[in-house]
Amino acid sequence: MKKTLSLLAVLFLITASAFGDDADNYITNGNAKYTEGNWDGAIADFNKAIELKPDDADAYFGRGAAKVGKGDLNGAIADYTKFLEIKPDNIESYIGRGMAKYAKGDLDGAIADFNKVIELNPEDARAYIGRGAAKYGKGDLDGAITDLSKSIELRPNNADSYYNRGAAKEDKRDLDGAIADFNKSIELKIDYTSAYERRGSAKFSKGDWDGAITDYTIAIEIKPGDARDYYNRGFVKQAKGDWDGAITDFNKAIGLKTDYAEAYINRGFVKQAKGDWDSAITDYNKGIELKPDNDNAYCIRGDLKQNKGDLDGALADFNKAIGLNPNDFAIYYNRGNVEVAKRDWDSAISDGTIDRTRLFQSG
Repeated sequence: MKKTLSLLAVLFLITASAFGDDADNYITNGNAKYTEGNWDGAIADFNKAIELKPDDADAYFGRGAAKVGKGDLNGAIADYTKFLEIKPDNIESYIGRGMAKYAKGDLDGAIADFNKVIELNPEDARAYIGRGAAKYGKGDLDGAITDLSKSIELRPNNADSYYNRGAAKEDKRDLDGAIADFNKSIELKIDYTSAYERRGSAKFSKGDWDGAITDYTIAIEIKPGDARDYYNRGFVKQAKGDWDGAITDFNKAIGLKTDYAEAYINRGFVKQAKGDWDSAITDYNKGIELKPDNDNAYCIRGDLKQNKGDLDGALADFNKAIGLNPNDFAIYYNRGNVEVAKRDWDSAISDGTIDRTRLFQSG
């Protein structure tokens, strides 16, 4: 009996070793497919490795990374969590899980994972980048800037850290600081489209409209298929009074993104400024059709209808705008003007009273 047990034990060891070798082969193949971007193939190989060797942490890690690639964030988080059950305190899995939580919108969960990484290795710049991004998402701009500054201290040549810190500074209205960070991110990564876009936004806020147009133009040269950049450049041209240039850019934005409600609305505004009122209303109609909860669109269409003498149409638009945004005092005033034109004195007085009362209360 003892000899039989001994032989069975040897056989088990040999079999287990063979399974282990097979599992390792599947992991190797899965890693290769992951590198190629073949997420499904990689996941299939990692599945097979786990089937053969259920406690192989590397298979869960690889499968989690591939699931991130596929966009299966819940599945990725589950795999990283399983890895950490087998191998606690593994920095790479906390980083991976934190990034997946961030992408999923679980900002507190992401911060907790990045906190753990920093506890394990206070010099890991990635954790500060990730935690800074999560804090930015939560609106903690000062916390984000602090973390991103630390990441820059640890990894001074990372363009993303400068870009993210610049975004936080721009939101804090530190426009000069934001532009300095966007400059640095572009210096490190010359084709950083997002940095040109955000720098253009900061320059626009500073009143440097020509500088903003230049940045949006560079972004368009790098990525000519992005409707947003044409829209943004058109918006700056609109602010400069370059009506024809603005319309050209809004046309291009709409051509690239036919459901771009804001582009229709702003093109309508420029057409209205040029005196092309009927075409402007057509654009407002389309913008409202695409985005029916835009109270401003109803307001500007209502103004134009009033100018055209369509008082009933104007009144309907102001009513709709008030329904969407009952705290915008100016809409009541505008509706009151229409009611005066319609000689609806009681309603006009009511809207005038609401306007004065609310303004008084707000002051």
